[in-house]
This record gives sequence, structure tokens and C-alpha cells, in this order.
Amino acid sequence: MNIYRDYIKRVLGFCISLVAIICLSPLLLVVTIWLHFANKGAGAFFFQERPGKNSKIFKIIKFKSMTDERDENGHLLPDAQRLTKIGSIVRKTSIDELPQLINVFKGDMALIGPRPLLPDYLPYYTEREQLRHAVRPGITGWAQVHGRNHTTWDEKLENDAYYVEHMSFLMDCKIILATIKNVLQGKDIDVVPAMKSLRLDDERKGKSNANQRT
Repeated sequence: MNIYRDYIKRVLGFCISLVAIICLSPLLLVVTIWLHFANKGAGAFFFQERPGKNSKIFKIIKFKSMTDERDENGHLLPDAQRLTKIGSIVRKTSIDELPQLINVFKGDMALIGPRPLLPDYLPYYTEREQLRHAVRPGITGWAQVHGRNHTTWDEKLENDAYYVEHMSFLMDCKIILATIKNVLQGKDIDVVPAMKSLRLDDERKGKSNANQRT
């Protein structure tokens, strides 16, 4: 039994998220109103299903940084065209992640843990990579302070498994300090999502097809 992982971490997450939501409520309210108008009726919040602990599906909450504008064929415009000025600011400062404090308060997430990815990826994890779902996903984590979007899928998922195996109060403190430092420096933050990497499912289906041909 891991006392910190099984009990203390959840209590700390509940208390810290509650205090943070109360203290940050003026900022959250201002950003909500600002995004409501900037997004041209698309709303201020983004909800998406993600797998949490034991792969249980929940809805993650983030500030919505893009409009829902479409071209003449009904297709969404490229991200760069839909990203608003305020959306760019909330992404660059990571303010878009703050509504996930509600997920932490509810128990869907933890402050620190593997980032919750898409349900589509569930069939493509290796046995070791499935360790990421043995704990609650986090707002930030070991993988996020070790390259974030600038590493390969294999590296990210190995970092998640490593975190689960070595989780401790000291490790979480190091991750929080590193996250604060990265946010202040704007390190490893892609304001406009890069298209240089494939989705995990597409990448691994491609590898599987290549192996079958050899």
C-alpha cells in the first residue's frame, strides 16, 4: 500500500483545488466573459471525453481558445485561423488549463499525474504504458516537464509509466516547481498546435501495417 498515492494525494488535491478555485474565481469569471464574446458564440468552455483512473471516461474542462468558424463546405477552418487573440493569451500562459481544477475537485483528476489523452488511444497502449491509468490523470505531470509536446509518443508514455512507478510527495513537489518555471518561461508551449506529430492511434496503426508488410 502506498499511503501518499492512495489517500494523502487525493485529500491534498481536493483541498488545494477548492482553495485555488475560490482564490482564482475573479480571474476565471473575467476570462469566461472575455472568451464568451471573443469566441463569437462558441462558448467559453471546451468539454471532451477522456479516460481517467482505471480507464473510466469523464469530461475534461478547459477554456475554449478557438471559434467554431467553418469554410463554405462546412469544414472547420485551420486552428491558426480560429485561434482568437484572447485564446492565444490563455494558451501561452496556460490559463486554459485552470478549469481542470473543477475536475480535480470532483475527483476525476489529480493536480499531478499523466495527462488524460483521447479514448481512441486506449487499444494502442503497450502493457507497460497502461500503467498510466492506474492513477488519476493530472493537470501537469512528469512528461509535461520533460519535453511536453516536443518528445515522441514513446518517450511521453514511458515518462508516464516511470511516474506511476516512482510517485511520491517529493516527486510531485518537483513537478509543481518545474511546471511553474516552465509556465513563467513559456517553455514547451505550442500556442498553435503543431501538426508535426501523428495521433498515437495513427502512428501505431502505421507501424503495425509496416511490420505486416516486412
